[in-house]
Formats: sequence, C-alpha cells, structure tokens
Amino acid sequence: MKTFMANPAEIERKWYLIDATGLPLGRVATTVADILTGKNKVIYTPNVDTGDFVVVINSDKIVLTGKKLEKKKMIWHTGYIGGLKEVKYDKLMKENSPKALEKAVKGMLPKTTLGRKQFTRMKVYRDSQHNQEAQKPQLVEVKGAKR
Repeated sequence: MKTFMANPAEIERKWYLIDATGLPLGRVATTVADILTGKNKVIYTPNVDTGDFVVVINSDKIVLTGKKLEKKKMIWHTGYIGGLKEVKYDKLMKENSPKALEKAVKGMLPKTTLGRKQFTRMKVYRDSQHNQEAQKPQLVEVKGAKR
C-alpha cells in the first residue's frame, strides 16, 4: 500500500464558523488549530498546508474554567531593558478577547513558516457580526465542550 502525499495544487479550502458562546478557551483553540492545520481531513500531510479557513464569533463570551480568570497572566517582553509586561486574563478578556484566543491558537500551531501561513487564515470577531457571509461558512460543533 502506498502512502498518500497531498499536492498543494489540488487542495480545496473550505470556510468554517465556530460560535464560541459559553465554550472554554482551550476547547475552542484546539478545534481551530486542528482545522487550520488540516488535521480534520483525510488528506492531512504534515509538510503540506492542507488547512481551511476559520471564522470565530462571540469571542467576548468565551469562558475560562477554574480560577484562571483571576490567576492566569499573559506575559511578553518588548525587547527593551526592563520591558517584561504582563496582563491578567480578566483584563485581557474585557479589553481584547480576540487576542487571548489568537495567542492560544498560535501556541498550538507549528513554529515554522508553514504555521505562520496557517495562522493568517483565522478570523476572530468579538460579537456575532462578521464579514465572511459571502463565503458561506459551515457551522462547526466543538467536541467535548458543554454549553
């Protein structure tokens, strides 16, 4: 039996829609990362970009379980001396909830040029209004999540 290797020219990209209302951040992020990398397809090949487009709506309504909202912090460095910055997730979710989801998904993608290209196919919106109605995205149910 021969191993199937996907050809970049014959990949068809679909659009998927995820409604994140009441879902945990990690569950949404893993579902999005699987679709972006193409792991939900039969033709998945690790070195070929077989992923699809993902639109996530209602990112303001994503929940963090346990005490993560009060204790978890997003930490980054500006590159300057003394430039270590941090923000708690309760403030981050109030001010910029798409950033929290983008950071979670980006951490799950490959740290290569392939992963950076896959990340550009994700669109995150704070509410239910989005600009991708013309693409007719299919609604995806997040596995293992209780609403």
